[in-house]
Amino acid sequence: MSRRAPIEAQSVDAPLTSSATFLVLSVTDAPNAVSKVRSALASIADLTKNVAIRDLNAQFAATVGIGSDAWDRVTGLPRPAELHPFREFKGSKHTAVATPGDLLFHIRANRRDLCFEFERQLMDLLGDSVKVIDETVGFRYFDARDLLGFVDGTANPVGNAVNDAVVIAEEDSSGVGGSYVVIQKYLHNLQGWKGLKTEQQEAIIGRTKSDNIELDDADGDKQKAHKQLATIEDENGDEQDILRDNMPFGSPGAGEYGTYFIGYSRKLWVIEKMLEKMFVGDPPGLHDRILDYSTPLTGTTFFVPSASVLDSFGD
Repeated sequence: MSRRAPIEAQSVDAPLTSSATFLVLSVTDAPNAVSKVRSALASIADLTKNVAIRDLNAQFAATVGIGSDAWDRVTGLPRPAELHPFREFKGSKHTAVATPGDLLFHIRANRRDLCFEFERQLMDLLGDSVKVIDETVGFRYFDARDLLGFVDGTANPVGNAVNDAVVIAEEDSSGVGGSYVVIQKYLHNLQGWKGLKTEQQEAIIGRTKSDNIELDDADGDKQKAHKQLATIEDENGDEQDILRDNMPFGSPGAGEYGTYFIGYSRKLWVIEKMLEKMFVGDPPGLHDRILDYSTPLTGTTFFVPSASVLDSFGD
């Protein structure tokens, strides 16, 4: 029987909800900034309970990620094996840009007011210890579609496969119970996209638009669809899953239409390989054609420590 204390993962596998807030912060140089951040992180479980109890059917959840540049300063713990800053991928036409971020809060619920209330209480705790880099409010669009009109997240693992895909086990003692998470905020050229015929859109995505049926993969060195480029295999030919909880965001009045990509993974290299195939191309030069209509404004990598690690910051 194992004598190791149980390690509880954060709720990276929380159900898809109708609302979410993606909050990216940097830690300031204010006096006692790090101690205030550590105290706030240690309070996440209590904050979550305080908000979630108001409506148990709203499926409220909050997940915290810590960036590579802030890891040593904030945690004082050994670094997870793959943790490093977001890796920029520059293709012949498009670039996956890298942007700053020390802390990520992925806040989600079936009620927008619960997300708002958690963020309000959180920012009260953090005070001048942080600066807001980006705050994006997402919403579920019809039957889990993006603003391009296609169902998003079909390839997500389900059931027991979720933990296998996103939660680190004994292979990395510094990251047990944790996950890597990568975020990218994409803006869509919706007018250009709407100018394509449905069949052209389907060829770019790799699925039918109305009923979400997979199209056949391209052979050899031909142009591949987004679905095929986002499918990653290891050296043994085994497919490697990630967990996406992407959300549409935007403002028709401002002409802003986007998708907030957020991918959790047990292995950071899987998401990085996916981005390389999309932006550089597979083979190189044949980039993901969705990028001709979707431009990434941000790109940041975080590590989501276990809930047990967050609790320890209060010691």
